[in-house]
Parts: sequence; C-alpha cells; structure tokens
Amino acid sequence: MVSDMVQGHSAVSLQEGKRTMATHVLVADQERAFADVLAARIDEEDDIDVTGAVRVPAPGPSLLTGECADVMLLDGDLPDDVATRLCEEVSSGDKPIRVIMLSFSSEPERIVKALRARAIAWVRKDESLEHLLHVIRGVARGECWLPLGEMANVLQLLIWGQDRNNKNKLLLNKLTERERAVLACLAQGAAHRDAVAKQLHLSVHTVRTHMCNLMGKLGVHSMLEAVALTREDPAWLDEDGHASF
Repeated sequence: MVSDMVQGHSAVSLQEGKRTMATHVLVADQERAFADVLAARIDEEDDIDVTGAVRVPAPGPSLLTGECADVMLLDGDLPDDVATRLCEEVSSGDKPIRVIMLSFSSEPERIVKALRARAIAWVRKDESLEHLLHVIRGVARGECWLPLGEMANVLQLLIWGQDRNNKNKLLLNKLTERERAVLACLAQGAAHRDAVAKQLHLSVHTVRTHMCNLMGKLGVHSMLEAVALTREDPAWLDEDGHASF
C-alpha cells in the first residue's frame, strides 16, 4: 500500500540523469515526510522524473509558484476545500498540470467534486505502489482513472448533476433582466430587500414584486431556494459577480 510503503521507506535524494521523455511528477501533501518519501520512491522509476515534493497548504499567493510538472499527486484530504481550489488552479493555467488526487477514502461525492475541479484521477492511499505507478503512466497518456468499485456511482452522480444543471439553466433563463439582477444581488450577499433596492436604485416595493415573480417562475417557495439554484450553476454569474445575460 502507498501509505505503508511511505512509512517503511527512508527518504533519499532524487535521481539525476533521467530520460528527456520521462513524465515529470510533483508530489503535494499536507504531510511533508509522506511527500518526500513517496517522491523518492517513484523517482526510482526510469520513466518518471520527480520535480519536487511540497507541503500544502503553504504560505504565499500561489502554492506552486515556480513549480513545473506534467502530473501532480495531490493530497485529496486537505481541509477546507484546499485540494479542490489548488486542483482548479494548476489544471487551468497556461501549462495545465494533470492532477491525481490521493486520499484515504473514495466517497463518490468527493470524487465527483474533484472531477469538476478538473482532476484526472482518484487513487486511494491504501492502493499498491504498483497501481499508483500504473495510474501515473496512464494519466500521462491522457487517460482518466477512477476506483472501479465507485465507477457506477460516480457516473450516476455526474449524469444526475448535469441533468439538474440543465433544468436549473432553463428555469433561470425564464427570468427577466431585472429579476436576474435582483437574484444576482442576493446571490452575492445582499442580506435583505432594502439592500437590494439600494444597490439597484429601486423601491423596496418593486424589489418585493420582482422577488415574488422570480420565485413563481423558478417554482420555489423562498429566496433561499432561488439563490441555491445559482450556486448549482456558478457560470450563471460572471467574473464580476453579475448575472450573465
């Protein structure tokens, strides 16, 4: 198992003189000792070149400033969605890195969340080292790897989530421009009708009317439910936090 292998292996210096066609791998884990030893072990492979082992979370505006790799082994058990945010960061840059999440668990919901953050693979930390190396090589070829036992559940959640997003988009598209503006204000943190009215330069009565109308169109019974629909479709708001028309 990967975790057992790390516990029983002493860290060694990374090899030099790897082939130019080797897959460059970066290891990022909340336990620096784990990252160091895992990096040293997989660097023993002739076709894998470990570019570094880092501890996350780490201080600084970017956790991986100056790091370069083809594949990243990322600790999927990081707290506070750090793994998801980091995965999105490194997989969407000018030189995207293919992310393999490592975790002690394999809940389908967590795997789906990682995939939506552009992760390419999910490997349990109690899998064998041979399996991890096989996944690294597969990901380097452009393949996607998921735990076989959770494949059906993950696909079901992905399909169900896509169907729900499509339904939400159809509902949100029914709103008028002003109704969308009111909903966008609430989605961005406006606490009550008075705050929305002030932000949009409308009367409180007009805002109340828009709220009633949009709840009817969306088929919800509260503005909290309406805001929840926008949370399930982040693309509905543009980068400045305004509704996309």
